[in-house]
Amino acid sequence: MALDARWQEIIGEQPATMSLAGLAAPDGGGGGGPDLKTDVGPWHSAGNTAGELRTSTSNSVTDLDTANEGVTGSTAGFDSSAALTEILGTWKTRLTAVRDECGRLEGALKAAGRDFGEREEDTRRKVATEGQQQSGQSGQKKEG
Repeated sequence: MALDARWQEIIGEQPATMSLAGLAAPDGGGGGGPDLKTDVGPWHSAGNTAGELRTSTSNSVTDLDTANEGVTGSTAGFDSSAALTEILGTWKTRLTAVRDECGRLEGALKAAGRDFGEREEDTRRKVATEGQQQSGQSGQKKEG
């Protein structure tokens, strides 16, 4: 079965409609209620969580350093000394990478939320203006 035929089978004979913020399409099609609910809150919340994780991970790196102070000297001569030093280094590297990524995400998520909120407000104003213009035009009768 050709792709076009399969696509027609999937979508059937339903007419194409479009709805933007619940406004009816100019030809009378589309319309409907606002399906998409948006909120800036989750972006800021995710950014705050990333910031908390960054702080927690940073504290963990400090705790790891503090807990391992003097371990190398007190374990000198033991076979495990080299392994402990290697493990400490790899954990510090991992935790530092997580801390840095959480710091990056905190800023990125909060910026995304701020930008999203600004764009959302601009879009609401534009849609409201367009809706008012459509209402004004539909009230006018064409002379002919």
